[in-house]
Amino acid sequence: MTGYRKTSELSEVLQLFGWQIQTRPMLWSPPTDVYETDEAYIVRVEIAGMREEDFEITLQDNYLFIQGIRTDTPERRAYHQMEIRFGRFATIVELPPGVNTQHIEAEYHNGFLFVTLPKAKPAFLNIQD
Repeated sequence: MTGYRKTSELSEVLQLFGWQIQTRPMLWSPPTDVYETDEAYIVRVEIAGMREEDFEITLQDNYLFIQGIRTDTPERRAYHQMEIRFGRFATIVELPPGVNTQHIEAEYHNGFLFVTLPKAKPAFLNIQD
């Protein structure tokens, strides 16, 4: 059989001629905001179609890991346009200094996951005479 090329070789050739092959990565990252209030840092992840138990949230080495799987319906269909991502997703947020890691809370509603990272209160020491 002539004309056979591996996909990576074919991609390189097509890119030389200005063509691009778009493939979807196996892991995707949902839109994520991090903002600050007087009492806490808030991580807001836009991820509709989930339930609270569908998320795995872990804290490790000063990083907050949020991951899960958003499943699509199993029925066959022919897409004319597809922009909504499905499958395994993950997002990583580096924790700002001064987070009270003992009281982190997570809540999911209206298509958004909110992770509240309360600010640590400064410790005051009494100086004795």
